[in-house]
Amino acid sequence: MRAMAHDLVIRGGTVVDGTGAPARRADVAVDGDRITAVGEVDAGGAARVIDAEGRLVTPGFVDLHSHLDAQVGWDPAMTSSCWHGITSVVMGNCGMTFAPVRPGQAELLATAMESVEDIPAACILDGLAWDWEDVGGYLDSVERRPRGLNAGVYVGDVAVRLYVAGDAACEPDFVASDEQLGEMAALVGRAMEQGALGYSISRSLFHRVPDGRNVPGTWSAPDEFLAIAEPLARLGRGVLESAPRYNLENQPGDRVEEELAFMAELSRRTGRPFSFNLQQINSLGDHYRRVLELAERANRDGASLRPQITPRSVGVLFSLAGNSLLDDLPSFAPLRPLGPAERLAAVRDPEVRARLVAEGTDRPVAPYESMFVMPGDRPASYVYGAEDSLAALARRRGVTVVEAYLDELDRSDGTTVVNWPVMNSDETAIEELLTSPVTILGLADAGAHATQIMDASQPTWLLAHWVRDRGVLSVEEGVRRLSSDTADFIGYRDRGVVREGAFADLNVIDLDGLALSVPEIVHDFPGDAPRFVQRASGFDHTVVNGEPFMEAGEHTGALAGRVLRSTD
Repeated sequence: MRAMAHDLVIRGGTVVDGTGAPARRADVAVDGDRITAVGEVDAGGAARVIDAEGRLVTPGFVDLHSHLDAQVGWDPAMTSSCWHGITSVVMGNCGMTFAPVRPGQAELLATAMESVEDIPAACILDGLAWDWEDVGGYLDSVERRPRGLNAGVYVGDVAVRLYVAGDAACEPDFVASDEQLGEMAALVGRAMEQGALGYSISRSLFHRVPDGRNVPGTWSAPDEFLAIAEPLARLGRGVLESAPRYNLENQPGDRVEEELAFMAELSRRTGRPFSFNLQQINSLGDHYRRVLELAERANRDGASLRPQITPRSVGVLFSLAGNSLLDDLPSFAPLRPLGPAERLAAVRDPEVRARLVAEGTDRPVAPYESMFVMPGDRPASYVYGAEDSLAALARRRGVTVVEAYLDELDRSDGTTVVNWPVMNSDETAIEELLTSPVTILGLADAGAHATQIMDASQPTWLLAHWVRDRGVLSVEEGVRRLSSDTADFIGYRDRGVVREGAFADLNVIDLDGLALSVPEIVHDFPGDAPRFVQRASGFDHTVVNGEPFMEAGEHTGALAGRVLRSTD
């Protein structure tokens, strides 16, 4: 008797199953939302067959660090993550969440998110229903909306403290009372019981509310976090996540040892894994290397620390359509309200151009030695030498930096972007971070820093640069780092692997064809607010819960994503 026809068969591909096991040629069958066979599959009568000859078949990737908490309210495809093989995300990082929230407190959380993560508060307020108070209510609200990706959320310390103590929690000398700590712990416990994935906090000196004060929790004593996180220990599930405070305020040096000791103690006392942001930063010297050493030592002593890293530089982007390198020149001010095409036409006007060049003649060159041109008419690269800087380009042409910038905008029809790497500018350091046994991939920041950076494309860069071009990671290890490693850490069950019985979150990838487009500004947030997006080539198909979701970078219309709760 002929076997029952499958809903989907991916035929003839090289399966990289996400576990680190050797790649093998195999077919993959899908029925409903699950993988039902991996091996030799009869595709006869299948409702859909995808020819994966010469392609990798991988699990969908799991992004531990997104800020799509607001964007999920108006962008069902959850771009730009969807263009880079991501099928599941974690929201609510760095202590910044929209729940719990008291009635009338929405603007307080929205403006804090705008200040910390550069997501316009007006978009947040207009784009979300705000029909919840606790984390469970927020998850229910997200569940009522169509989603292309799977998504879960942390309960954020900033929201918890504002819920309990209000604006007073932002004061640097605020100390929570025992009663307040009990209320905060109860909120975290309730959130965990409603499906939160863990408890996130912010201690970064860069995270501030609109009036310039640091966000709640920045200056709080370790004992406060121990008290608030107690429900994770009691329930025996969930993870901890932090934007840490490595640097000292207004003085040189760092506090790496103190911060690592704090996180190790919190991990040991709760018995829960702890992931935290780590990048190479020039002003902090070799702090990243010391963090790795201290994390390994702490793990030998009973902690579970996973420094969270990104595989490329983190840079501020400048675009003619957004924030440009001309913004401070007087003759550019009348052009700011114009659209991209009108701006380009204006800077091409000989008289306007001459004025801009004259106004920029005396600019110091030094800052442009570390700003790099990303021509809009070729694939994006994040590996730079001194010769690639805007300053070097200007010297080769015998012109000023403003002239060189204008020339590039003219030549590329306004699509050239300038990248100013502010973290992870050292390729050797990135390799150290990538090959460390304790690190975990994250920090894509999808949904955040809308007009400043664009890092959601990190899976594409990891596979194209570190796996294919450099060979620093094998394809099996690169895929494992993007899939089962992150899925297992956060507790996403039966995801991040290609095996029978697992959820059918899958990618079909042309490894040789992987490439990134240069980031571009679009106006698709509520109120036509701008943001950077970045597309990729090489992802032939992405499947979410058994439904073909993306094909060659285009949305199929399917929206099979689910809300993932720790209680599932």
